[in-house]
Amino acid sequence: MNNTPGTTPRIPTSRRNLLLGTAAAGALFAAGCTSNENNENNDEGKQPAAADDKKPGKKVTVGFAGPQADHGWLNAINEQAKRRAKEYEDVTLVNTEGSNDTAQQIGQIETLINKKVDVLVILPADGKALTQVGLKAMEAGIPVVNLDRVFASPQAYRCWIGGDNYGMGLNAGRYIGEQLKDKKNAKVVELAGLDNLELTRQRTAGFDAALKNYPNIKKVGRQAAEFTVESGQSKMAQLLQAHSGFDALWNHDDDQGVGAERAIQQAGRDDFLMVGGAGAKRAMDAIKADNTVLKATVLYPPTMAASAIDLARALGQGKGVGGLAELEIPASLTLYSAVVTKDNVDEYLPTGFS
Repeated sequence: MNNTPGTTPRIPTSRRNLLLGTAAAGALFAAGCTSNENNENNDEGKQPAAADDKKPGKKVTVGFAGPQADHGWLNAINEQAKRRAKEYEDVTLVNTEGSNDTAQQIGQIETLINKKVDVLVILPADGKALTQVGLKAMEAGIPVVNLDRVFASPQAYRCWIGGDNYGMGLNAGRYIGEQLKDKKNAKVVELAGLDNLELTRQRTAGFDAALKNYPNIKKVGRQAAEFTVESGQSKMAQLLQAHSGFDALWNHDDDQGVGAERAIQQAGRDDFLMVGGAGAKRAMDAIKADNTVLKATVLYPPTMAASAIDLARALGQGKGVGGLAELEIPASLTLYSAVVTKDNVDEYLPTGFS
């Protein structure tokens, strides 16, 4: 299974996504949760008062199950979840070792179910393959926060939170489009991820949709890598050999971008701008230094794991989300894929992952 960020779910239009940037999501959770228990004492028509979210409440045991952390982004997911759980006196986190083997991950989740944790946070190695164990948890009365890679059935989770792969491509295309909008016959190339993954196809679709707004720009080349340094280097070398001149490159993933930059340096090329993807600290440092072709990266924020812990705690304590009028947490939260440039990199550096 892939070692990369997950696929944005195609949620029916009858169920609205709450579109939040990472900063906005953090502000909502920091504002505190609204306790359902206090609603009975409120006058009709009045909004319930927000509780102090940091104030200890009912103790909640959260089971966290994810795939093997063999990619920088996935390691950041694990660290974000652990760090957030430690911030709450009333949260106990029970973490599995993680596995890319679906049968092994299912076994790990079943162990958490048997331990009768209060809430489960699951980032499945394969959303479709793990749908049944999500259903099993929900049927056992354990609410599930489905993190990023979506289960095949909405009945398998209480809340989904994750990134926006189409939005990544869209915002990468918009950024490049604005940089090149005054250049005649501008050319761009794309270094994608694994083409057999829906998330890669979504990122390319968003990128192509954005470029349609700029009739002066043409995509002249595309190579699919494998989200690894080695594949990034070899596929970038092929792009450079096939295209003697272009104006911009969008690379889907900052990890494979390490290899892409090696190929660019070896070829002695600096005649174009590069936009990365996901939000690695290394990429942000390079953007801040402003001494390479890398000028921006489009986020796929691993902070979603910290927010998933917030949601799990709220579910376990019977609360909603502070800052919203609803008494329950939303059914889905889609995070915004912000573009990090030298103008705003200091703001996002704390979220960069190694």
